[in-house]
Amino acid sequence: MIKKIGFIFLAFAVFTGLLASCGKTTESTAASPSTITDQLGRTVTLANLAPQRIISLAPSNTEILYALGLSDRIVGVSDFSDYPPEAKSKPSVGAYDTPNLEKIIAMNPDLVLATEIHQTTIIPLLESHGITVVALSPQTLDDVLTSITLIGKATGTVKEAAKLNATMQKRIKAVTDKTGKLTPDAKPRVFYIIWNDPMMTAGKGTFIDELINKAGGINIAGDLTSYPTISLENVLIANPQIIIAGTGMGEGEDLPYQYATTEPRLKDTDARRNDRVYSVNTDLVGRPGPRIIDALEAFLADIHPELRDKP
Repeated sequence: MIKKIGFIFLAFAVFTGLLASCGKTTESTAASPSTITDQLGRTVTLANLAPQRIISLAPSNTEILYALGLSDRIVGVSDFSDYPPEAKSKPSVGAYDTPNLEKIIAMNPDLVLATEIHQTTIIPLLESHGITVVALSPQTLDDVLTSITLIGKATGTVKEAAKLNATMQKRIKAVTDKTGKLTPDAKPRVFYIIWNDPMMTAGKGTFIDELINKAGGINIAGDLTSYPTISLENVLIANPQIIIAGTGMGEGEDLPYQYATTEPRLKDTDARRNDRVYSVNTDLVGRPGPRIIDALEAFLADIHPELRDKP
């Protein structure tokens, strides 16, 4: 269970039509090598500007590949790559943090999409076998858009990436236009529960903190960093007006939500008294891909339902 939690939030902590196979030519099929700078600051030479054998080492990367119409080019994915549902039929190359290198090499990929967790060992070993690796390490919503742009450049789907980004930016703006003029007094105190034993939350520098802020809330853990534990006493002192609990974490299912709604010591919080305890799928808030905008819209609906349908 803890391993699954760690996976979700390290991946951002993170988180794909094939034109070439149909014989069509795009701007991406130039024969000469090109270079890009990935999100680890590495200069990567792309000898193949329309790779046909792609391996994704993170579920978020997999979701971006599918969103760009690249499903037919994916030959392997990491465990828990379960969205869209078709991704579950792709061959697994092992766990997110410990992929099977021998299996990856045997698949003869012409592009591997990695993350920052693979920087020290996995990426150098793959590159020593002549495999092109592009690493993504988004820390903000803007970084997610940059990730999509990078994958577009690395796979010859620049136009598709630009279209996807434009749609996501429009949806972000639709939310922030509604919340941007709220006064501090109009922003409720929000507590996000990642896990309940020990109690884990999200502080500054996380996607969840950014989602809360953009959706017009104040994160009660905003003075903490990363994904810390927090005492129930400090939660009670902060008296959240809204509690949002992550659900869908493997065997844990909805335990954080159950805790939020039944823990006796939380009964006097404003959130419980006013029946403002909600749940959200952790895959939405923990995977830095296109669906993180779904999380933003869900946060708006929970934090400011009066603004949800406002033009």
